[in-house]
Amino acid sequence: MALAEDFSKAQERIKTLKTQPSNDTLLELYSLYKQATVGDVEGKRPGMLDLKGRAKFDAWTARKGTSKDAAMQQYVALVNRLVP
Repeated sequence: MALAEDFSKAQERIKTLKTQPSNDTLLELYSLYKQATVGDVEGKRPGMLDLKGRAKFDAWTARKGTSKDAAMQQYVALVNRLVP
């Protein structure tokens, strides 16, 4: 249960950032969060005109096959780097 607690705390800590991270970092956070909470991505890739949705889908798809625990660990590690 310690990992789940660390994951929850990391979700709260990331909200305390003073400045917004880069788009790449935001996509990394998003994809790790979705992989940890939902699992592998399902559904169709958004259309060409939905650039943001497409980027998020692609980032999440890159995590395909990563276990929920591994995604949680990576998310916590990334938050620890971003929020000292």
